Amino acid sequence: MSRQASRGTESKKMSSELFTLTYGALVTQLCKDYENDEDVNKQLDKMGYNIGVRLIEDFLARSNVGRCHDFRETADVIAKVAFKMYLGITPSITNWSPAGDEFSLILENNPLVDFVELPDNHSSLIYSNLLCGVLRGALEMVQMAVEARFVQDTLKGDGVTEIRMRFIRRIEDNLPAGEE
Repeated sequence: MSRQASRGTESKKMSSELFTLTYGALVTQLCKDYENDEDVNKQLDKMGYNIGVRLIEDFLARSNVGRCHDFRETADVIAKVAFKMYLGITPSITNWSPAGDEFSLILENNPLVDFVELPDNHSSLIYSNLLCGVLRGALEMVQMAVEARFVQDTLKGDGVTEIRMRFIRRIEDNLPAGEE
């Protein structure tokens, strides 16, 4: 029995490492394809957005999470369920704005940056910017327009990785008259 449990842990670790290395190869290729870091950052965000748009369906089906009633509840679901489900980490939620429309996700360890060092000539690269796009895309599909951006990054010498989330507005469905 313990041998099977050990294999499951090893398999998850291998999958995690494979994902990390594959993501690294993707970022490396984008750096070769685009002239500057800003273009790479935009591409990572765009790719993440497209992933988020599709990933939300899987998340809702697998998590059995109901509709969130406010941005605080949304933050809890993102940190405690979504990040845990897909990246195996649970970021902490801090720095709420007085209006309750902004918060920070603090990632003590970002699995995307394992085995990574940024070269000096890519100091403005936001290596994990894919995550911001995923968050924006997924939340847009559940009628929430948000801004997500990196404020701190361990790859740039910061102690933690911080993603700042800001609620912009609730997106209203344009349903035909008489339908709900």
